[in-house]
Amino acid sequence: MEYEFTLKYQLGGNHHNVDELVEHLGAGGCNDALVGIGQPNQLGLRFTRDAGSAWEALKSALSDIRTIAPSAKLIEAGPDFVGLTDVAEMVGMTRQNLRKLMVSNASFPAPVHGGTSGVWHLADLLCWLREKEYPVGPGIVEVAQAARHINVLKELVQLPVEVDDEMYALVA
Repeated sequence: MEYEFTLKYQLGGNHHNVDELVEHLGAGGCNDALVGIGQPNQLGLRFTRDAGSAWEALKSALSDIRTIAPSAKLIEAGPDFVGLTDVAEMVGMTRQNLRKLMVSNASFPAPVHGGTSGVWHLADLLCWLREKEYPVGPGIVEVAQAARHINVLKELVQLPVEVDDEMYALVA
């Protein structure tokens, strides 16, 4: 099955020639990605990768990039962090309709970041919409879940080794 996802990277200081890096990426297995270099010292790759699962697709892409650009640091795997407009477009409804669902349903997933513009994990919203019998394709849910796991794992490995069990219990 084909899986669509994005990987965003911060480039290390040794990637002065971005055009050369893009060529290496294509030759090194990332020829199924559109490459964006719009942000200084950053690289975005939009993959359409064939694999047995979303996890395998993301893992193989991460491995390819690590081999080609070992000093590049993963910023984010996507699709993961989204606003209501993003999700509404994915499932073919208006933002206003999705907002009505959010306001009128106590079971609507909580945002990762609240405020004027909330941010959610896409997988949470898609699973909730599927439970409410809205048409959501299984492939996008699988990719969103895999991207979320990668983003959480990336954050976990950056934490200090000591984990305060009391604090863990309070947020779990």
